[in-house]
Parts: sequence; structure tokens; C-alpha cells
Amino acid sequence: MIEIKNISKDFNKGKVHAVRNVSFTLNKNEIFGLLGPNGAGKTTTMRMLSTLINPTSGTIAYDGKQIKGNELPIRKNLGFLTTEIKLDEEFTPNELADYYGKLYGLSKEELECNKKYLFDYFGINEFSNKRYGTFSTGMKQKTSIAICMIHNPEVVIFDEPTNGLDILTQKLVEDYILELKKQGKCIIISTHILDVIERLADRIGVIIDGVSIYEGSKEGFVEEMKMDTLRSAFIEAYRINHHDGETK
Repeated sequence: MIEIKNISKDFNKGKVHAVRNVSFTLNKNEIFGLLGPNGAGKTTTMRMLSTLINPTSGTIAYDGKQIKGNELPIRKNLGFLTTEIKLDEEFTPNELADYYGKLYGLSKEELECNKKYLFDYFGINEFSNKRYGTFSTGMKQKTSIAICMIHNPEVVIFDEPTNGLDILTQKLVEDYILELKKQGKCIIISTHILDVIERLADRIGVIIDGVSIYEGSKEGFVEEMKMDTLRSAFIEAYRINHHDGETK
């Protein structure tokens, strides 16, 4: 469904190489885990996938259509959850859902149907008329996911979806991601939390120092690194591929 070919992203007039020649494919009915340490280039890759920034080089195609020149239609069918995009803390969940639903061109009936499902699932109804800024970390995350999914997109990008959540909220979010897979959606999760990848991902991509070093099954990665666990395989991959002092 989505094909990423040799994308790179430079900042500061080419002095900082955040991502270099990263390639992988994403499919429907699949959870793809993008794995890497902090500063590896995961979030930059996600921002390129979400059309927020353009690659310096390389291409990204959704169903054969290049992102460049097709940003608006692609965005209408894409949901992106990231801590970099902040919801207005003075607004309520109802107001946020209505605003973003209308922004995506949903009919009144579609908006109400989607909002009811998401608010029921994440237990938001009791807080739907309270200001977002007063919420706990868990309630903010659940509200953010509901707003991200208000237009029922087919492609879903989650950047650190469970970071900072208690175990019960984390399970709720993970169960929801698995439900999205059952619905046939294309899902990509970026995280440095290996447990989340082990529980959810069908395939993984590993990025170290802005370079993709692996794409395939979790089991294949462990075998390739000649290790016994995903954790030990990742540590070994980092030891081999990380270069101190190199510009990223």
C-alpha cells in the first residue's frame, strides 16, 4: 500500500543528516513497527510519511501515487498521532472532535457516529465537556487518539502511542491498535519500547543513526543478529551500526 524508496532528510542546509536512504514497504491489515533508539530518525521518518515535511531525496508512494502533488487527498485518508502536534488545551473533546471532523469534511451523521464509537471505547463521554488541559496524561492520550481517528483513516501512524501511560491505559491503546488491524488498516508504530513492538508488530524496520539496517519479521531479525531475544538483537545491531561522532 505504501512504498518508501531511499528517502533522506537533511536539516541546517545539509549539515545535519537526520535520515539517510531509508526504504521499506507498508501493507494493509498489518502493524509495522519502526524501531530505533532516541535520535535515530524515527520521528523524522514519520513526519515525512505524514506529509508534514518533504524528503530531501527519495520517494514515498501511497497506492502508487507520489506524495508530492497529492498531499491533500492523502491527508484525508491518514491519521497521525505524535507528541509534536499539540491539541488546544482550552478546548473540550467535543469541540476538538467537531472541529477536526468538519476539517476532514465529515457529514454530521458521520461525525456523530465516529465520535460515539471513539468516545465510548476510550471512556471519554464523562469528560467530553471538560477542558483538555485539565486531563491526566492517560486521558490526554486517549483523547488525542480519538481525535486522530475521528475521520476513520485507512493509514494510521502512531509515534510513541503508549509512552508514559499506566498499564491499564496502555492495554486499552494496544487493544485498539489490534482492532484497527482487524479492520484492514495499514498501521505503523514508531517506538523505542521493545515490549510494545513484541506484542503488536507483524513486521519491523530498524533504524540506527538515520539508516535503515533491517526490514522483516521479528524472528528474522533475532536470527540475523545471532541472538536469543529481540532486546539482545537490537542491542547487538546498535553496537555494530552506531558510530560515535558521526553527523546525524
